[in-house]
Amino acid sequence: MIGQLSALTLLFVLIFGLNLIPAFAPPTWMAVAFVGFEFPDANPLLLAPIAAVAATLGRLCLAKLAHWLVRERLLSKTHQENIDVIKERLEKRTALTFSVFLFYAFSPLPSNFLFIAYGLTGLPLLRVALPFFIGRTVSYAAFTMSGAVVGRHLHVESLESML
Repeated sequence: MIGQLSALTLLFVLIFGLNLIPAFAPPTWMAVAFVGFEFPDANPLLLAPIAAVAATLGRLCLAKLAHWLVRERLLSKTHQENIDVIKERLEKRTALTFSVFLFYAFSPLPSNFLFIAYGLTGLPLLRVALPFFIGRTVSYAAFTMSGAVVGRHLHVESLESML
């Protein structure tokens, strides 16, 4: 039990960190597929929500950091005004915003720049957190199960036997 808890905690921290990095990080879907591949008996219905919570929290922190660091400290007044125009349009299209984030969450497309851009607007993050969490939970379960199927049917020599 303690071993499983520490493994899940490590997975959470790893995925949170991957989603906090604004660029050049490996995709999270690859990490959860690897977990499924390496541990084919792991429960994807347990792993997926944990990974989705970590990914969502990481992206929300990234959005907050973008607002605090980029908008408040680095952007000129003109750029802030341009972002405010986008903010006004997004406020009128909450269903579209929900749909776009849900689409991205179901896909393996990177969402880091989407969260950075949304964070620059200063709009409430709950509007994008919920669809992102839903989509990532489903997609991570699928990637974990896919990795597990491959892991069960493909016998790869361990690194220890190669050394």
